Amino acid sequence: VQLEESGGGLVQAGGSLKLTCAASGRPYSNLNMAWFRQVPGKEREFVAAISWSGGVTAYGDPVKDRLTVSRDTDGNTMWLQMNDLKPEDTAVYFCAAVDPIVATLGRSPHDYDYWGQGTRVTVSL
Repeated sequence: VQLEESGGGLVQAGGSLKLTCAASGRPYSNLNMAWFRQVPGKEREFVAAISWSGGVTAYGDPVKDRLTVSRDTDGNTMWLQMNDLKPEDTAVYFCAAVDPIVATLGRSPHDYDYWGQGTRVTVSL
């Protein structure tokens, strides 16, 4: 499975961005998917996750109510709609995936086996 993120960039505080994660290499509609973010010197932080069916989602506390994760019906693309962005949202955002072994959505980087290279999001004042 190969994952590729896109959609990052520079945005002013209060603005919006929509990140995309495109999957290739196998039909991945049966994979749980997630977004993480990381800033230099800190651990990778859970942002959001979505089940293979798209019916279950989970969000990290710093971003809930401002971000929405979704995926298309054929399972090849996942999105992260980010609204009301804040400077503290500045980070590299990573897409991740895993074959679902347990019913719950993982919130740790260790819960995921496949990773993209990341896309940078910068939020200015």
